[in-house]
Amino acid sequence: MTTLNVRIEEKTKAQANKTLARLGLDMSSAVKLFLNQVVKEDGLPFLPTNNPAVIKARWDKQVAQAMKGPGFKTAREALKNL
Repeated sequence: MTTLNVRIEEKTKAQANKTLARLGLDMSSAVKLFLNQVVKEDGLPFLPTNNPAVIKARWDKQVAQAMKGPGFKTAREALKNL
């Protein structure tokens, strides 16, 4: 184990702590989760943007994919895919 020190604005830290608490996470766990995803994805686990149109388009695409599902014909087929 090692220690990671991060400098961040106090307001941002407080807002992040509040949001993470609602998700059942503390700051340390969230940072670990993020860094593990960086390793798994071999890059950022998201594409940073402030463009609302881009965010909505990504959201719409993800919802459409989730609604479509993998299309298993039987429960056995779905379990086999696990």
